[in-house]
Parts: sequence; C-alpha cells; structure tokens
Amino acid sequence: MTTFTDEPLARIIEVLRGRLGTLEAGERLTFRALDPDLGVGLFAGEFTEINGVRYRHRPLRSWLDLAERLGCRLHTPESNPESGRVLINLSFSKLGEGSWHSGPAGGKTASDPAASETYGQASEFARVQKLEEPTFWLDYTEALERTNLEPNSRVLSLGVGRGDELEPFERVFRDYNLNFTGVDHSASALAAARERFPGANCRFLEADMRDLQGLELGRFDLILSVATFQSPGVAGHTLIRELVQHFLTAGGSLIVALPNCRYQDGEVRFGARMKNFAQPDLSLVVKDLAFYRKYLYQHRFKVFLTGKYYLFLTAVR
Repeated sequence: MTTFTDEPLARIIEVLRGRLGTLEAGERLTFRALDPDLGVGLFAGEFTEINGVRYRHRPLRSWLDLAERLGCRLHTPESNPESGRVLINLSFSKLGEGSWHSGPAGGKTASDPAASETYGQASEFARVQKLEEPTFWLDYTEALERTNLEPNSRVLSLGVGRGDELEPFERVFRDYNLNFTGVDHSASALAAARERFPGANCRFLEADMRDLQGLELGRFDLILSVATFQSPGVAGHTLIRELVQHFLTAGGSLIVALPNCRYQDGEVRFGARMKNFAQPDLSLVVKDLAFYRKYLYQHRFKVFLTGKYYLFLTAVR
C-alpha cells in the first residue's frame, strides 16, 4: 500500500492518476496519509514532524476535493493502528458514468406515462434531493431572507417540478399566508406538487415557460427560477426582461439559480461540464450572470451573487 508523507500534491496527483487509470468503476484504490486530526490549525501542505518523520498536513477537505476532481468517491477514512494511529487509510473509487438522461428511475419502465419525461417523477432527476445538500439549503434560504416579502405576497416559481423550492418558505416565512403559483411542463411532477401542497393558496399549471404571457398570471412579489434559465429552448436574456417588465411588482424580488454542478453516480460534482470538455467550463454561466446583473442594476435592483453548486442571483429593491 502506498504511503504519502512529505510528497508535494503534484506527485500525489501523478501517482493516483496512474493507478486509477487501471481500475474499473467502483474498484477501490487505498493508500496511507497523515491523520488530518494531527494537524489541526495547519494549512494544506504545511510541514509537521511526528516521531522523527516529516509529513505534509492535508485536511480531509483537501482529500475530498481531490477525489471529486479525479472523478472519484472518497470512502470513510479508516484508522491505521500499525502506524500508532499517525496514519489513516484513504480509499478512492471511480464514479460510474450513469446519468439521469439514460432512462427511467426506480424500476419504472418505458410504459409508465411519466417515463418519457426527462425531469418527470420516473426520471433519474427525480432522485436528486437538492434541499438535502447543505450548500443549496443555506444559500437558498439566505437568498429568501434577503427578499422583502410581506404577508399575503404572491410568489411565482418557474420550473416548479414537485415543489421542492416551496418547502423552505414554511420555515423562513412562517404564518405569512403566501400565495404560490408554480409553472412546469412535467405533468407527473406537477401531480406530485399538488399532492404535496394541496392548500387553496397553491396552484400548479402545466405550461411552457416560453409562453408565460398567454397564461395571464398577473404580477408577483417574488419570482423564483431554479435551474430553468438554461433549459433547452429557453432564452434566458429574453426571459429575464419579460419577468421584470410584465410579471414583477414595482417592489418585487427575483431569485435566479443557475446550476454549477452535475450529478453522477449518487454524487454532486462541482461545475457543469460541457460536451467534449474534460473539466468544467464556467465561461457560459459567467457570461449569463454578467448580463443578468447588468440588466437588473439598470432597473435599480440591488443584486447579490452567492452559491457553490448552484449560483444564486438575488435581486431586491
């Protein structure tokens, strides 16, 4: 088993890449390294000496980041008693290439009415629970807290799906008696949303986001759009103008979340990777965010940009 002591990161990456190249998805590569708990307070790469041996400290976060960038899963580290508990055993395994675009989930078959929906209840996408990702929950609720909603406000959620993004309102705006309108093209997801939020203050419409004005929805105090501005066929630059000019009240707020991640084999990975690119490319999402920010500033919004796996643009007046 390989043991890393004071090697620089470049050498570690070289060794791990070489060995991972011989493994199949799911196979584990195990190696030894200094227990991160023995270097608390040190930065990654700082030297420390234990029992006459020089080591480079690396926090567990560094190993987790390295596993993610190498397309691997980091398994729970194990203590190494033979080293006097100075070292730990770390194991990486290559992620499978599965995608939610490959077919229905949960044992559903193509005969299921929802199976043909890319983002329906029978899709692999339905397995993703964004609200259980700490960064999403914290960034999203922080964005909600920045808005100036008052009791009885109207909220529009574009691409509402099964209604995940409505759940945090019960904690952030308790007893506000808000009125929700959700729009989505997936019939099965909307059916789940109606079952989940059966109250008279919630209505869910099956419609195309490219024809919102035909729905005669009126104006809203908050408009949400999570991972829909970059959907196929949706022109984000046109949509944001339409929302501000025709659907937002004079004092309304807007939250747009753009995905900066991809889901693979049960893991969320940083960065949306374009086809034929080995690593994530941020140029398109940065270009879009720059346009949205400039446009909203021109219309006298205060604009905040936060997030990690999802980039939240929050505009308030």
